[in-house]
Amino acid sequence: MKSYDHKAIERKWQGIWEQEGAFHASDDKSQPKFYALIEFPYPSGQGLHVGHPRPYTALDIVARKRRMQGYNVLFPIGWDAFGLPTENYAIKNKIHPKIVTENNIARFKAQLQSLGLSFDWSREINTTDPSYYKWTQWIFLKLFEKGLAYKKEMAINWCTSCKVGLANEEVVGGVCERCGGKVERRMKTQWMLKITEYAQRLIDDLDDLDYIERVKIQQKNWIGRSEGAEVDFTVGDKKLRIYTTRPDTLFGATYMVMSPEHPYLEDWKEQLENYDEVVAYREYANSKSDFERTELAKEKTGVELKGIRAINPVNGQSIPIWISDYVLMSYGTGAIMAVPAHDTRDWEFAKKFGLPIIEVVSGGEVEKEAFTDIANGVMVNSGFLDGMQVKEAKNAIIAYLEEKGLGERKVNYKLRDWVFSRQRYWGEPIPLVYCEHCGKWVPLPESELPLMLPEVDSYEPGPNGESPLASMEEWVNTTCPVCGGPAKRETDTMPQWAGSSWYFLRYMDPHNDECLASKENLEYWSPVDWYNGGMEHTTLHLLYSRFWHKFLYDIGVVSTPEPYQKRTSHGMILGENNEKMSKSRGNVVNPDDIVEEFGADTMRLYEMFIGDFEKAVPWSQNGVKGCRRFLERVWKLQDMVSEEDDYTKELEIAMHRTIKKVSQDDETLKFNTAIAALMALLNDFYSAGKVSRAELRDFLILLNPAAPHITEEMWENCGFEGRIYQQEWPRYDENKTIEDTIEIGVQINGKAKGTVKIAKNAAQEEAIAAAKADEKIGSFLQGKTVVKEIYVPGRIINLVVR
Repeated sequence: MKSYDHKAIERKWQGIWEQEGAFHASDDKSQPKFYALIEFPYPSGQGLHVGHPRPYTALDIVARKRRMQGYNVLFPIGWDAFGLPTENYAIKNKIHPKIVTENNIARFKAQLQSLGLSFDWSREINTTDPSYYKWTQWIFLKLFEKGLAYKKEMAINWCTSCKVGLANEEVVGGVCERCGGKVERRMKTQWMLKITEYAQRLIDDLDDLDYIERVKIQQKNWIGRSEGAEVDFTVGDKKLRIYTTRPDTLFGATYMVMSPEHPYLEDWKEQLENYDEVVAYREYANSKSDFERTELAKEKTGVELKGIRAINPVNGQSIPIWISDYVLMSYGTGAIMAVPAHDTRDWEFAKKFGLPIIEVVSGGEVEKEAFTDIANGVMVNSGFLDGMQVKEAKNAIIAYLEEKGLGERKVNYKLRDWVFSRQRYWGEPIPLVYCEHCGKWVPLPESELPLMLPEVDSYEPGPNGESPLASMEEWVNTTCPVCGGPAKRETDTMPQWAGSSWYFLRYMDPHNDECLASKENLEYWSPVDWYNGGMEHTTLHLLYSRFWHKFLYDIGVVSTPEPYQKRTSHGMILGENNEKMSKSRGNVVNPDDIVEEFGADTMRLYEMFIGDFEKAVPWSQNGVKGCRRFLERVWKLQDMVSEEDDYTKELEIAMHRTIKKVSQDDETLKFNTAIAALMALLNDFYSAGKVSRAELRDFLILLNPAAPHITEEMWENCGFEGRIYQQEWPRYDENKTIEDTIEIGVQINGKAKGTVKIAKNAAQEEAIAAAKADEKIGSFLQGKTVVKEIYVPGRIINLVVR
């Protein structure tokens, strides 16, 4: 037998699979379907790193297994190819982003194909293809038509490096998640998507989905539903409304805090004795991102509004008003009541500025270190609420406020509307024009879609952060589709998240020119059965795509209210030094090098065997070598094949147990233990010194999803019919996974002396006889008299001698 030549074998079978269209989804809708989805990659110039193949291989294993179980499998691939990194590279290197994208995709595609992933390449999509983004634009127009896309001036997170506005979700640790650049606040006119309209449904519908719990928790926390009340404090002739989740603590409100951007500040300009100080503080606050402003551990800062005070509506007390950067206009009403006795941040603020602290819920010392859970306390110093439990007091105070016209019950969400436009070039053009005559934004007719990106000489954003498209007068100046008068195109483009919010639908019918996908295909393939992606996208792409899908459901385009039935996540692969892989740390492992030296099957097998799929794990080159040795031992089974066309009696139980183990573990992301079971079975083959054709046949099928190339080659070499990917997944007999015999310990006078094998349901006489007949145990009994025989079924034999 020739040696295991991974290069020749992998080239051969990748060519055969492509030629045979082995993994193309069928148009036959009479079959049960299974839709497996990965987060399609962003094709960067750096190519794949070894972290990419981990989730791809995991879903590939599931997809290959499902095909053998009789499903029509859709396992597609495409490219999330718009976005800032490509544009920044194009600017730096004076290359058109389109060319950069094409080069990056070619490199990524070659790398993915070298891994033998069973993607349906006939359905490949690209978000920068006009035939694709035509439908991204179409969805935007439908959102606009339904009032869910609107434009407004607002303070946004501005990346000073990328020169682009960022959604809150794109600011991580106070910096741009893409480039790490400083983020500050700027006033910009932005297109917004009203995701808040769907906030409650995005929470409620999680209950019926098979998502891992930490994904559900992150989404619910990000949406941030809370119940409370809006309350009006009186300031001169104005009502200053606040939102609070604890209206029962109103009697403990000893001051108020407003956002430095609150519009009332301009109305009070003449009354404020320190207006210049207020303006200076507002400028200071605007230099910070929302994250920096709301960080709990930071030093508290603020300015008192001198010359005005507020009246607490429940006790008529006059209290001071402050502005502080930790209160945002984008959450609640932009103003809060402060109850320092029962809130850490309010307590710290009050202590710093010498403000009153009044306990209104009993249960602990009024000290920062001694704050207790006041949700179950008793009301004190609270007028008509005194003596009530908190829950009772909440309902009583809200009823009082509503009766007196001082406030109302309110549900609030932390979730903000999605900042959708970007002042950049490399994104989908927004298909709207502004007509002065009509006095509004006017959508392009659907017949004019796609609105193509024009060629530009420079991709640099303008000096004031406007899009490069803004300087293209010939493109900007157009006619209004409604009145025929002069109009100007929108020069902002869509964010990268636009194309990724619906890509899974296009895979269902990627070449359709009439609609984003046919009704028949959408109904057949929806929803995605199993979607795996990174935890970092839980409050970005995952939330956005659920929102878009629900909207498409509401307008009758799709047939299910949720896009993905199951969502799992994977841990990252770290460097051998247990740190995140990065060029600066010098610990990046290139998958091309692994495939070249050890083979794609070794790479795939190792990434599944490396550890718990859901946890971060360090790379180990020794582990890679171990997986290669395993495959070489598998290869040598070809010299050990016997002609028996059934399981041997010696290995029947091991075979059924392994089939059960691999079948179940592949469904629960326990790929490492599934592979360990196959390694144990291989050892059994070597111990037996042979492997029957039936045993080898099923072993190769079980191993195939993780190591497809070597198993197909051995299958062919051994003369089995067809291809492995066309075979039926092995079945196990539960009764044959249970040993007929058990090993049981034997004691003499309570001391362990050895073990014997007995029938699982052996009677006491059989068990004792087996113990006495054992050569080792018998040696301890020579010259002794057995005075007592004890047998605990399935556990122990004890012989008492003298």
